[in-house]
Order: sequence, then C-alpha cells, then structure tokens
Amino acid sequence: MFERWAERLGVEHAVLLSRLRATIERREHQRAAFSGADVIGEDDHELYELYPDAVPCLERLRAAGLVVGVAGNQPRGAEAWLREQLGPGVLVASSASLGAEKPSPAFFRGLLELAGLPPARVAYIGDRVDNDVVPAAALGMRTVFVRRGPWGVIHGDWPEADRADARVDDLDAAAEAVFSL
Repeated sequence: MFERWAERLGVEHAVLLSRLRATIERREHQRAAFSGADVIGEDDHELYELYPDAVPCLERLRAAGLVVGVAGNQPRGAEAWLREQLGPGVLVASSASLGAEKPSPAFFRGLLELAGLPPARVAYIGDRVDNDVVPAAALGMRTVFVRRGPWGVIHGDWPEADRADARVDDLDAAAEAVFSL
C-alpha cells in the first residue's frame, strides 16, 4: 500500500517510509509525512488494502456471536469498498460518515452508537496507541493493540501502549485476546 502511496506522491518508497517514521516518532499527524497532499480521495480504491488476516479475524469473531465492525479515518467512499470486501454483517464507518476523526472522543462515541453497545462491552482493536488505544480506553472500551505496520512497531515502545488491555502481533492473536477480555 505504501508503495502505491509513494507512486501517487512521486517519491521513492524508501523516502516515504522515512518521512512516515519521522512523523510517527515526532507524534505528528500522519498528513505531515505526505507533505500535506490529499493522498486518498473518495474513489481511490487502488490505494486501499486489508491485512490478509482481517477477514478471517472478523469472521471468527462474528461466528462467536459478536458484533464486529471496521472504522477508520477515511473518506466516505472507503465504506462501500470495505462493505464489498467484508460482506454482510460487519458494521462499517469512516471519519467522514461519523463527522469526527480519530482520536476525537466523538469518533468513538459514534461507533458506540452505531454498535448499540455500552463502552465496557466493546473491544477496540487498533495498531495505533494515539488514535486507537488511548482514546478508546478513555471512554471505557477494552483495547487490543496490534504491534504491526509502521505505527504499531513504533508505538509499541511508547509508555501509553501499556493502556492496552492486550498487546498482540497479528489479528489471529487479536481475536484470541478479545475472547479472553
């Protein structure tokens, strides 16, 4: 995915990854790594990508009778693509449809409303401490931190990562963690 973003920006893949790492380490908004460019638009489906274990994880959780969902800081157009990839029975939301961007509490309150569940009954899985773990935990959700991808690897060393109820390396382990919370 980052190779496609680099191509879109007209920079080498290694340059983009260096910018991204520096941005994460400085705790800046991810847009700083993209030089303010609007990288993903409404219909840029070729820039979207799911981890290979995402769908099996969601299916496993859903088969156990849990309400499952996927949400992120994305344009509204990403929702249709996600619904296509994930199939029926998965709640899908974006920052655009929720009217708030992570880490805003309004984003997470919107998810709780969509799920129709109280915070204590929700396990939020994410690969970012700043945008996922800390704000979800602040609202009383259980949290699973996935140490994967640029943010997950770097954030794994942040003291705030200790706020997560579980720390895992992939989504199979995340599903296990949800079952044990």
